[in-house]
Amino acid sequence: MSGSAMTLVEEPDRLRAALSPLRRRLLDRLRTPASATRLAAELELPRQRLNYHLRVLERAGLIELVEERQRRGCTERILRATADAFVVDPTVMNESFTAMGDRYAAEHLVGVAAGTVREVTRMQAAAERSGTRLLTFTIEADIRFAHPGDVHRFSDALADAIARTAAEFDHPGGRPYRLVAGGHPRPRLSKGD
Repeated sequence: MSGSAMTLVEEPDRLRAALSPLRRRLLDRLRTPASATRLAAELELPRQRLNYHLRVLERAGLIELVEERQRRGCTERILRATADAFVVDPTVMNESFTAMGDRYAAEHLVGVAAGTVREVTRMQAAAERSGTRLLTFTIEADIRFAHPGDVHRFSDALADAIARTAAEFDHPGGRPYRLVAGGHPRPRLSKGD
């Protein structure tokens, strides 16, 4: 078992280290510890080439040494991924995602979603380290608007309903939660959608 279920990747250099198809395969495979010799045989790759990629992943902190074993006069290194899943901070991909304040702007939604990914991933990792569960909730719904102006009327009505409900449950000494509600056109899945 690897170090944690999820790890947030928020440094561009760490992301670049994991981008090649071979390195992504190695990260996936190394959820279970293995040696370079075993990996080279499984992937049918020269060990020198494989070792190069393993060193890059290790320097980036994406894999780690689990143990060293003596084998036929050599030291065999057993490696594993530092997490079962790596979540990429969306702002690493595009630094222009900023909270613009316009709740109807796609950039604002992406910026808020990026912040949510970053915050929840960090809190989930901290909860795992402390052996606790991170209590979250998700509400999803599909809505079909008849007219473009209905989007604005709906979001205003939803904001009012959320403000009323939040005021009912808000307690000064309670544990603070952040509620994020966003909407975007649903991608078409098929012709009949």
